[in-house]
Amino acid sequence: MRFGLGVPTATEGMMYPVPYADAAEAVHLAVEAERLGFESIWGNDHVSTQQYVREEFADPPRFWDPFTYLAFVAARTERIRLATAVTVMSFRHPAHVAKQAATLDHLSGGRMVLGVGIGAYREEFEALYPGVGMHRGDHAGEFLKSLAILFGERRGSFSGKYVSFDDLESNPKPLQDPLPILSGGNSPGSRHRAAGVGGWLPACLTTAEYREGLDEITEIAGGSLVDRFEPALQVAVAIGDSRGEAIDRFMSSQVHTHLTSLSESTMKGRLDDDLAARNLIGTADEVCERVAAYADSGVGTLAGLLFAADTVDETLDQMTAFSEGVISRFGEDA
Repeated sequence: MRFGLGVPTATEGMMYPVPYADAAEAVHLAVEAERLGFESIWGNDHVSTQQYVREEFADPPRFWDPFTYLAFVAARTERIRLATAVTVMSFRHPAHVAKQAATLDHLSGGRMVLGVGIGAYREEFEALYPGVGMHRGDHAGEFLKSLAILFGERRGSFSGKYVSFDDLESNPKPLQDPLPILSGGNSPGSRHRAAGVGGWLPACLTTAEYREGLDEITEIAGGSLVDRFEPALQVAVAIGDSRGEAIDRFMSSQVHTHLTSLSESTMKGRLDDDLAARNLIGTADEVCERVAAYADSGVGTLAGLLFAADTVDETLDQMTAFSEGVISRFGEDA
């Protein structure tokens, strides 16, 4: 099992309070993640503050650009993979993303991972492109097809309903061949897209739901996934000396508030169950049991882990407890 930390590129007001981490603290968390044995870091992508965040906090959150942040972290680290979780496809032209991803892959020596998705909050797209109608699932299909052209051909053209370019030459290509691309999201559309790219990154699924989704992706792909397919999952983490302490930590955290806010999008139909059972909540031994169960269901990377902590210091304490109690038993070097 590989473990990845969800870094605070655009998490203030959502997974964490306002304020949470300034630029230096955000980078420090990534550097500490490498020291503590995390295999990857995963930065999310937002361009505007969601309405529910504006209503909860008087001050606006700081949303850092994930590609710029990851490029800076690349210079401060040596081995940790640098991932987006996820790049929202409707925010950028695929040629722009191709250039950013290839540049970061070369600067980091081949450590870039491109997680992509349609975005959990449609209000951001509507703020960015007022009055523009778009079926974001259809756009995502065009985005990924055109990205494959940009990565695979010296010169390429594409003509779709939402994405078009003509005789575009995008170089250099990524250093990794192929560049890891993961389809983020819990929807049927995300699973269909995962079947054609390099991995799947849903959130907060039970072990049975994950196994069912992975089987569906394999069937869509014709019974065989692409080489080096990465089956990943994003969950929250709260470790305590007792299960009760861990549940209290989780229930009182901003990350719990965030997951509840996704009741009509990513988490639609998944909040009726015990939300703690969909995440890594409990003592270190109990969390290890959950990790083993996820491994048995096909998960290879627990990516973008979000710790139930409301300050950077609390996060570092939880990261340390997770490193000592879980990564030491399941990590690649264990």
